[in-house]
Amino acid sequence: MITIELKDGSKLSFEEPITLFEVAKKISRSLAKEALVAKVDGNVTDLRNLIKDGTKIEFCTKNDPEGLAALRHTAAHVMAQAIQHLYPGTKFAIGPAISTGFYYDIESEHVFKQEDFPAIEKEMSKIIKQNLHLDKKVVSRKEALDFFKNKEQDYKILLINDMPEDTELSIYTQGDYDDLCRGGHVDNTGKIKAFKLLSVAGAYWRGDENNVMLQRIYGTAFFNKEDLEHFLFVRSEAEKRDHRKLGKQLDLFSFHEEGPGFPFFHPKGMVIRNLLIDYERELFRKYGYEEIVTPIILSKNLWLQSGHWDHYRENMYFTKIDNEDYAVKPMNCPGGILYFKTQQRSYRDLPKRVGEFGLVHRHELHGALHGLFRVRNFTQDDAHIFMTPKDMESEVISVVNMFKELYDVFGLKYHIELSTRPENSMGSDELWEIATNALRNAIESTNVSYRINEGDGAFYGPKLDFHIEDSLGRTWQCGTIQMDMQLPERFDVTYVGEDGEKHRAVMIHRAGYGSLERFIGILIEHYAGAFPTWCAPVQVKIIPVSENYHNYAQEVYKKMFEQGIRVEIDKGNDTLGYKIRKAQMEKIPYMVVVGEKESNSGNISVRSREKGDEGTVDINKFIELILNKMKERK
Repeated sequence: MITIELKDGSKLSFEEPITLFEVAKKISRSLAKEALVAKVDGNVTDLRNLIKDGTKIEFCTKNDPEGLAALRHTAAHVMAQAIQHLYPGTKFAIGPAISTGFYYDIESEHVFKQEDFPAIEKEMSKIIKQNLHLDKKVVSRKEALDFFKNKEQDYKILLINDMPEDTELSIYTQGDYDDLCRGGHVDNTGKIKAFKLLSVAGAYWRGDENNVMLQRIYGTAFFNKEDLEHFLFVRSEAEKRDHRKLGKQLDLFSFHEEGPGFPFFHPKGMVIRNLLIDYERELFRKYGYEEIVTPIILSKNLWLQSGHWDHYRENMYFTKIDNEDYAVKPMNCPGGILYFKTQQRSYRDLPKRVGEFGLVHRHELHGALHGLFRVRNFTQDDAHIFMTPKDMESEVISVVNMFKELYDVFGLKYHIELSTRPENSMGSDELWEIATNALRNAIESTNVSYRINEGDGAFYGPKLDFHIEDSLGRTWQCGTIQMDMQLPERFDVTYVGEDGEKHRAVMIHRAGYGSLERFIGILIEHYAGAFPTWCAPVQVKIIPVSENYHNYAQEVYKKMFEQGIRVEIDKGNDTLGYKIRKAQMEKIPYMVVVGEKESNSGNISVRSREKGDEGTVDINKFIELILNKMKERK
């Protein structure tokens, strides 16, 4: 007898093994029609697979992320089959589904370009219309090696040889195309209703820059044309909002060959950066934080004690001082702990909330660098909260409330994920369970919805990750609240309790922006460079009609500047229309035009980014308007 458990907790029993598809059919005809793949004990698998006793099963449809991933994985195979037809001799590496679609890494004598896409898409359409069934065959290691040797698919052989001996190997076949693959897939190519090839790029085999460079072709696929059209619209908008392009256009930051992955912030970029810091410092004060700064370079012994040397070394930079090994900090937490331990703390001192805008360095492969989104040095708005075990839930709730204030100012929605214990973690099961339950209980008490992200916690503790949503509906992981009972053990972090005895402290790692650099990049794209008045690098551009009115422009400038308004004068010899268009390109919230009428009346003419010409305005009222926007952060 084989018994399985469904998502709702109900159980079904069968006398002999049957496929997952047959299980869906026995539950309901509609489920059998809609189900695309299933999750068995949390792992996505095809409906062709047989059930096993004691497993938990959840069926996934096109409305589930797993269903869309299966469709896109199948689309990757369809693209590979089309390329095989058009470019015989192509060697295929890996072709997974990703969050935006799919890709396939290939080796070919042909250098692929965008111009090749229409022909490939035409061939893909033929394959899709044939409604080719995807057949799965489990094979032995020898069978798989012999099969792909005959096919002269060298990368498949390398993949097989890299897998553990006990790995189950399977080959998927659709028509004349065969692929080494774990699945899951939809049952036939006809399920793909809308697709598009997007781009081609270089990609090192296995992501190692010492290996051969392959060609990576990206595409996407959906269950209907409407979703594809929406995706392409958002993608087009995202290209217009690319923070790398706007960062250069607005003179906010730059990168240089002398420091790849190390951003240079220009004066206007520093305005935004400092405003973000100033705002969070206000929240620090409101929520009871103190601020410190810890060194960037610290000794190897510290990183051994923290566990970073064993668990994070490949991401770190190193140096020697006085013939001793040191590391550039990838995280701020060990330094924060050393500060806490400068005194013996009492339970009366706790919770102790310590904030730091700490510069950290982490090694990233050159090919992974991407503007401000993926850099090699960045500033974390870190804070570490040291507390007693009874404070754990209340402190998490406080941080959740703080993050709500932080994101609301920017009009950012967010969702929260509870990330649980990863494979490379350290510490006992008991401590992990206590820490995870504290996060779960705290977030549930706030009535904020969350989802579980299994196995994605930090190596020292579980965490709540805040994924913010920008104006295009894209999500970005920014804030994090990490519950840590491991580092206090390693560093012997204690406090004196009411009983006069020493007790082990608990600590929370939390960051709201996450990375200032990345958050600025997100804001640039969220606002398309048109920052709200309160955080715009330049809030007002004064435009004199001609050189005759430079003196009056200077008077207006002085009045605004002395009130703390960020203001500039355009003293160029260009026409008035050109100056206005230039200010619009710079996305400045307000333009103030001064000429004979304004000079004689002592007023100003105002044009706003949102409304255009707003007519003649009293200068003092205009200053009051800007100051109110700055104060209220609207």
